[in-house]
Amino acid sequence: MSRAEAVGVGGEHDEQRLRSGGDVREVRRIWTLGLFRSELGITFRRWRTLALLGVLAAVPILVGIAVKIETSDGSTLGGGGEGGGPAFIAQITNNGLFLVFTALAATLPFFLPMAVGVVAGDSIAGESSSGTLRYLLVAPAGRTRLLLVKYATTMTFCLVATLVVALSALAVGALLFPLGEVTTISGTRIGFGEGLLRALLIALVVAASLIGVAALGLFVSTLTSSGIAAMATTVGLLITIQILDQIPQLHAIQPYFFSHYWLSFADLMREPVYWDELGRNLGLQGLYAAVFGSAAWARFGAKDITA
Repeated sequence: MSRAEAVGVGGEHDEQRLRSGGDVREVRRIWTLGLFRSELGITFRRWRTLALLGVLAAVPILVGIAVKIETSDGSTLGGGGEGGGPAFIAQITNNGLFLVFTALAATLPFFLPMAVGVVAGDSIAGESSSGTLRYLLVAPAGRTRLLLVKYATTMTFCLVATLVVALSALAVGALLFPLGEVTTISGTRIGFGEGLLRALLIALVVAASLIGVAALGLFVSTLTSSGIAAMATTVGLLITIQILDQIPQLHAIQPYFFSHYWLSFADLMREPVYWDELGRNLGLQGLYAAVFGSAAWARFGAKDITA
């Protein structure tokens, strides 16, 4: 069934419920959940989405194989500075669970946000360019609910993409390296079960760190009717922010860049956990979501979909 046909069927069903005295809010809730399921199905069935997830899953495999080859003669790897994501790579040979942390640190600066930017940038602009946006707005949910469904779908992709990286890294780490107790950055040791729990928590924090990128991409997507232009602009802005965040002369404004505290998830591997930068990161992502989400709502509410 096509998107237009699905909306038509939903509209007839809702009309019947209304004629029989059904509650309008209940109709809208059911329609919104149905649209959300439809969006998830369409998003994760696209070859582009599957290709992005495949690339993300391949990163831990390549890192794990590279580390295995490099240390096959018994040598060890050096790591980055204390607390930084790259420092985890020195621990992979001792415990394969550290491949999860290393893979997330390697994909977070570019691969993960780029994938999210592609999905978010295409969310509204892709519908507009294909001519299906006007059919979606025929249904009773309206523009605000449609925008929320699009954002929820993008956030679901953030979580799925992050878990794909984490699970791929866990599988490769278990296959190529030993597993056991985990040594934290603070030097204390925790059990493997607690290490797995912290790995899950880190994955959730990484997914939440992409909230700002998702909101930015959604806003850009409301500005144009070209999905390709929206995706390119979102990824371009992402790269620009990443570059600016590395220029020392801009240190005064860098704490306000959405990417500045991304690697703060490493503080979850301390004992006790340092929450300061983690809190700043999540608060900053919430601020970006509020600002660009509101901007997307204002723009989409006034958008001429007949053009």
